[in-house]
Amino acid sequence: MTATYTWDVFSTLDGYGSFGPEGDWGGYWGKQGPELLEHRAALFDTEQRMIFGATTFRENAEVLCRTDDPNHQDEWNLRMLRMPATVISSTLHDTLGWPNATIVSGDAVNIVSRLKDESDIPLRSQASLSLNWSLMAAGLVDRLQVTIFPVISGRTGTSPILKGAGDFDLELLESRTFDRRTQELVYRPSRR
Repeated sequence: MTATYTWDVFSTLDGYGSFGPEGDWGGYWGKQGPELLEHRAALFDTEQRMIFGATTFRENAEVLCRTDDPNHQDEWNLRMLRMPATVISSTLHDTLGWPNATIVSGDAVNIVSRLKDESDIPLRSQASLSLNWSLMAAGLVDRLQVTIFPVISGRTGTSPILKGAGDFDLELLESRTFDRRTQELVYRPSRR
């Protein structure tokens, strides 16, 4: 049985995944609410394997592994930190304190294809833009889960989430609104 692969990514309304130093948005662009955080915790309450590219892994490890007080972190992040993780990188050689992380080097398409064939649990990738663009092009992304925060960051936005993704037809599988402001859209992508 082939494991399901979900690419899970956060975005502004205008498609940016982050903001530059001149932006003063803060995490979640300052728009997280209790419904969103509860939903995220539930998403990460089931057994899954996380898949990261090197840049996103470094960014996450810096935030999630730097404190000894887990009360400063959201529950879904704590759950993600406890999941097994595969980091696909030819430059990273240290797990940066992330428990249950394994670093593998090689072709991402081959690695994820093998993981999908061998895994008995779902695979999920948080952000990792260029990694997931290549996996979408190879037809390995089963679900594209985009959480859209109610901000436009046209002046300060960085990392356009779909800029290098190619052309895809999307079938809407699910949609939700959290805290009367944040949208989650889950799609099944197919190559155009």
